Amino acid sequence: MLGSVFAAAAIAAQVADYGTAPLAAGMWTYQALPGGSEARFIDSTNIARLMIRCTRMSRQVNISHSSAISAPSMVIWTSSASRAVAVRFEPLAMRVTADFSALDPLLDAIAFSRGRLAVMIAGGVPMVVPAWPEAARTIEDCRI
Repeated sequence: MLGSVFAAAAIAAQVADYGTAPLAAGMWTYQALPGGSEARFIDSTNIARLMIRCTRMSRQVNISHSSAISAPSMVIWTSSASRAVAVRFEPLAMRVTADFSALDPLLDAIAFSRGRLAVMIAGGVPMVVPAWPEAARTIEDCRI
């Protein structure tokens, strides 16, 4: 585990500035759910590639990225902050998921990012998506 933390820190140190990177094709959607809400970035094939989910009762926000393989961490980049975060692999759903307290400062950076948000899994290609209000709305739902 400690090795994966050091590897994640090394990845975070190498993160480029994605402020002018091309955006992935797709769009954000927002959906209110019983006990929370979810924002999904849907690609041009109508597959959810990135999800931000609020669970109000636990005041927890989960960020999931589609992935066919396991990874120890993913890096989340915004215009004001980036961080490598530990993830768990969900093979049946084909995604990796990171858990956050609703008050985590990285969620503020996501909500207020200027134009872009990037998510990278070790060994994968960065996914750069537009920073639309659906993500911020989902994060805010967990803080009410």
